[in-house]
Amino acid sequence: MSLSAWFALGGAALTAIAVYGLGSMGRKGTRPLNLILAGAAVTTLLASLTSGILIVSQRTLDEIRFWLAGSVAGGDIALLGQVLPYFALGLGLALTLGRQITALSLGEEVAQGLGQGTARVKIAAALSVVLLAGASVAIAGPIGFVGLVVPHLCRFVVGSDYRWLLPYAAVLGASLLIVADIGARLLLQPQELPVGLVMPLLGAPVLIYLLRSRSKHGYG
Repeated sequence: MSLSAWFALGGAALTAIAVYGLGSMGRKGTRPLNLILAGAAVTTLLASLTSGILIVSQRTLDEIRFWLAGSVAGGDIALLGQVLPYFALGLGLALTLGRQITALSLGEEVAQGLGQGTARVKIAAALSVVLLAGASVAIAGPIGFVGLVVPHLCRFVVGSDYRWLLPYAAVLGASLLIVADIGARLLLQPQELPVGLVMPLLGAPVLIYLLRSRSKHGYG
């Protein structure tokens, strides 16, 4: 496997550890809000480091755009073949954890009361995230908003049962990325925008609408 793919998987693992470690600090331990704040902080830090490295190393413009915004244009089919086993393993692991994650979403005490080994589920879920995120970044770079918008959209359709939510999110996420890529190719013809710049244009309004609807109706 190429060096960039190994770095992507390793970076995903280290980032997951950092976010979970920071999100676990505090009296109330790991909470969704803590993880969100930790993730935002780590994302900002890594984006700044990436920008600094690219500027200092004087990379070409295409490489800078790829690692700052993400793109699926001109992808390497050989690299896809190299990371495909990691995709398959991460996706398969996620789909088999649907029932356990649903129970865990009700609260750790509830999941333990149902006889679930929550520590094992968390480790397996984290491994799945690392494999999927690392493989995705190795191929397409850091494309944002897909993971923020798609799960909320899917909850409107299938509710909070992760046995259905995970496969629906996989299909809808891929579909949304295709729509964004088509828009990136058509907006400024004959030039092509990085898809990572178009995703926020689609994702931000949808995310704001979903959050407003959720706050009004108490959904999810």
